[in-house]
Amino acid sequence: METKTSAQNKVTRRTLKGVVVSDKMKDTCTVSVERYFKHPKYKKFMSVSKKHLAHDPGNTKKIGDRVVIEECRPISRRKHFTVVA
Repeated sequence: METKTSAQNKVTRRTLKGVVVSDKMKDTCTVSVERYFKHPKYKKFMSVSKKHLAHDPGNTKKIGDRVVIEECRPISRRKHFTVVA
């Protein structure tokens, strides 16, 4: 039986860039992430945005700030990202 080292157990986490659109909650901000892609069938370029709740301890980010969020373990029912920068 093989043993796994800590390098093999490393988790790769998604990082996304977006803009803070709401900071009204305690230790949480809403980040709008926009992605630009080509539609597979119609070949048209589309821009789609999605809102993610991110953990922001101390409410350091304000509306309009550009942030990088990183995936983490679920903090609450809808919050599974943390603000990195």
